[in-house]
Amino acid sequence: MTIRAILVDDESIARRRLRRLLSPHHDVVVVAECSGGRAAVEAIGKENPDLIFLDVQMPDLDGFGVLRELDGKALPAVVFVTAYDQYALNAFEASALDYLLKPYTTQRFTQALDRARKWIESTDRAEEDDRLRRLIREVLHEGKSGDTAATDSQKIDRFVAKRQGRTQFVRADEVDWIESDGNYIRLHAGTASHLVRGTIATCEERLDSKQFVRVHRRYIVNMERIREVQPWFGGDYVILLKNGQQVRLSRTYREHFQSRMRG
Repeated sequence: MTIRAILVDDESIARRRLRRLLSPHHDVVVVAECSGGRAAVEAIGKENPDLIFLDVQMPDLDGFGVLRELDGKALPAVVFVTAYDQYALNAFEASALDYLLKPYTTQRFTQALDRARKWIESTDRAEEDDRLRRLIREVLHEGKSGDTAATDSQKIDRFVAKRQGRTQFVRADEVDWIESDGNYIRLHAGTASHLVRGTIATCEERLDSKQFVRVHRRYIVNMERIREVQPWFGGDYVILLKNGQQVRLSRTYREHFQSRMRG
């Protein structure tokens, strides 16, 4: 049988690698590539694929959001792709068909593809389908009220950063401030900085709101590291951290910042 596949990842280099790894497998045909979650939902509805390689972190709609949009519809085989999200990895191990942790090997990719094949060829997919739907509910915390706000179990308590083949764990409470850097975020902890894949918006949602505050469209600050705030140009302010670093507080976030600092 021919397996119709869709590749969903906001990085073109990641999609090219998936396509290259699939090229020796002549039973798999890539019918669409998507760089965002919204486009993926549209493509899935149009192409009705058998298999999706689905990135977790995307700027417009993340992988879980894509699956939420498919709620009530027949689910294809889903192989998740993720760079660092340790919470998601724990959920995948318990509930998902499979996941690929970037950077993954050819052997690991083939293993995930073989598992997807078996699921697609199975005459009874109900059990796997139910497991995937449970994953969606667990990660999104969709109760009867439909509330998807982050709970304590979703909060980031540490980041996983990769550098020169090594994996480093950075505790959230060790981070002084965070800045957006394209499709990544840069963690500033003392004199060190760590580049982690993800968006500033997702990071804001999952950090402890009692400790971290958004101060700019590009910056988040650990409130425990703030020493003082000084006026700057054009109605903006500068936040001085205890280690001497300066972070800009924009007018857009000033009222929110002041409210948070007052408790």
